[in-house]
Amino acid sequence: MHREKLLEMIINEAHDCESYLIEMRRYFHMHPETMYDEENTASYIEKELTNIGFSPVRVAGTGITAILKGNNKGKTIGLRADMDALNITEKNEKSYVSKIPGKMHACGHDAHMACLLGAARILWKFKDNLIGNVKFIFQPAEEGGAGAYKMINEGVLDDVDEIFGLHVWSPLESGKIGLCPGPIMASSDMFEITIKGKGGHAAFPHLCIDPSAIVPDIYDAFQKILTREIDPLEPTVISIPVFKGSNAHNVIPSKFTLQGTIRTLNPTIRKYIIKRMHEVLKGYAEAWRCKAKLKFIEPSYPTVINDEELTEKISELLDPLGPITSIPPSMGGEDFSFFQQKVRGVFLFLGIKNIEKGILNPHHHPNFDIDEDILWKGAAIYSILGFKNFNVDF
Repeated sequence: MHREKLLEMIINEAHDCESYLIEMRRYFHMHPETMYDEENTASYIEKELTNIGFSPVRVAGTGITAILKGNNKGKTIGLRADMDALNITEKNEKSYVSKIPGKMHACGHDAHMACLLGAARILWKFKDNLIGNVKFIFQPAEEGGAGAYKMINEGVLDDVDEIFGLHVWSPLESGKIGLCPGPIMASSDMFEITIKGKGGHAAFPHLCIDPSAIVPDIYDAFQKILTREIDPLEPTVISIPVFKGSNAHNVIPSKFTLQGTIRTLNPTIRKYIIKRMHEVLKGYAEAWRCKAKLKFIEPSYPTVINDEELTEKISELLDPLGPITSIPPSMGGEDFSFFQQKVRGVFLFLGIKNIEKGILNPHHHPNFDIDEDILWKGAAIYSILGFKNFNVDF
């Protein structure tokens, strides 16, 4: 079969399964489950894959994989969709609103699963044209649980040559495909600082060693690392939104705790910032007779770095779906980065912002929603990438 003919058939089939994609997405949206608790979600995916003809395999607890083997030898392409929801109470008033109190698909993982299931149907239908293999990877616990890392440790990538991930993207206009060679999403490190002193009555600070007294200085000094020691053209963030000290206006605490995150696009810069944070904290603590500890909370996500050659190649493959646009890197984190540390890979975005439909809210917002008119395109993207080995031009 000629390349253009196969592309046309894939796109037409993606349109034809639009109602199926919407049905899948809404089911997942109404039944959200958070990291490593995706039991119902996993069972539902297993049922759908089995109905198509696959033999799904459980991995990493609630993760699912399935393999489609082509008639001719070639690379094995991995296609990944994340599964977990967030601990957010949904405020939308749609027919498919979350039925689980306090939990919501507020990042679009429901759409990712639907699109990958749609691609599984499409690829199965045209499997006689497949060269190499396609591995479908439904991954649990992206939202802080490093499900990708756990899947890798259980051998999910041992037979994969290249991997692709898709994420619906609220800053991008609906239907646009966003690509970025090189770093596209930041490393994500969570940290906790504990400062210990000597507590007492707030009216007698001279009898105490007040750990809260040095907190503003430490906060300010960390920001100076970025503004005075890092190239201004290097995207970096240190945010410290959690401060925990005394629970009373007249009590100096014996311990003060801060929690925050570091985001960088450059692994070398990341190492330098961490080193300087340790040094700054130690210096201030010793100067004011406190004891301080900086602890990083696992898992830390590396930078998502797209293979540049592969990014250029898939831009050509996806051109018939258009429009394709170059997007700037994001300071958000993603554990797809763990996959990319093992095999070549590309993480790409699919726009969902639709002003006319009122779909404007950012990811992790209680009113987050997607433009369902793009679901067919997500399924088509996965399917075209699955057929990447079709011939030398494809």
